[in-house]
Amino acid sequence: MPGRISIGLFNTYDRSKFREAHRRALARAAPLAMAFDFNLVTFGFPFPEDRKTPVEIARFVADSTSIGAGGRYFIELAEAGRFHYFDLPKSGFPPQFGTPVITTSKPEMQEIGIKEIAERSSNESFLLVFGLGPHGMSRKEKTLGKYHLDLTGKGISMETCTAMGAVSAAVWNAVNNG
Repeated sequence: MPGRISIGLFNTYDRSKFREAHRRALARAAPLAMAFDFNLVTFGFPFPEDRKTPVEIARFVADSTSIGAGGRYFIELAEAGRFHYFDLPKSGFPPQFGTPVITTSKPEMQEIGIKEIAERSSNESFLLVFGLGPHGMSRKEKTLGKYHLDLTGKGISMETCTAMGAVSAAVWNAVNNG
């Protein structure tokens, strides 16, 4: 059975109130997940308490964005069972999404490359985790991943949504085109 790739969004913004930055990140990540047949998983997002299901959350975000065909891709992703949300992990990421890979321009743990992810994805799932916020994930939070991935190999930092797009496209291309 082939593995599955998931985009993981790790909230380092406001953890008590759902903000525009959360909305924009979701609206931008959902089309990537749809385009490349990935899952979308959030960690520590303060979704409104009256939104209990993934589809309700997707509709809430879609109601106020023009990104991703007005949020349509996010709703389709949720309806297909490919959007999931969790509290911040305390000791590790949920295992059903596979091997956690922290995307960072400053790798401090064992590194993995796009080519290796592609080669192993034929029978292994991967969770590509992106830290949201001005400083991304803390050093301690980064230890929750098994591997670190620096897409550039040069330590060049990218804005989160740029990194999400670049990593997603690179992984998809490597998986599908060798």
